[in-house]
Amino acid sequence: MTQVRVSVALAILYQGDRLLMQLRDDNPAILYPGHWGLFGGHLEVGETPLEGLQRELSEEIGHCPDHLEPVGQYSDDLVIRHIFASPLTVDLSELVLGEGWDMAWVTAAAVQRGWNYSDRAGEERPLGDIHRRILGDFLT
Repeated sequence: MTQVRVSVALAILYQGDRLLMQLRDDNPAILYPGHWGLFGGHLEVGETPLEGLQRELSEEIGHCPDHLEPVGQYSDDLVIRHIFASPLTVDLSELVLGEGWDMAWVTAAAVQRGWNYSDRAGEERPLGDIHRRILGDFLT
């Protein structure tokens, strides 16, 4: 039986040298439970990666930047990840977390270290491996 790869679209949202990340729910039924990841998600039937990302950002943080620049694609046996980037021009206080456990700014040092502190969890939580790789490539 062949497994069909799913397509997702993810956003690198940044202000200066800070990157906005979502602390994923601590739910074992999802990829990277309890890890920091990028905002975005699965594409619905008929959606382009950009359309899917715009929908996901509206659902997850109540805001979608005016322009999302495609920066690459990361694929493995299970997932095709379409990556977009945009500066975030609104204050974090204007965003409403609609999905996930927490959101926070992450520094390049935290990406390199692979861990970031969560106020809501009250502890350092790991970055998802693929998200760390994507951000590491973006930062270089």
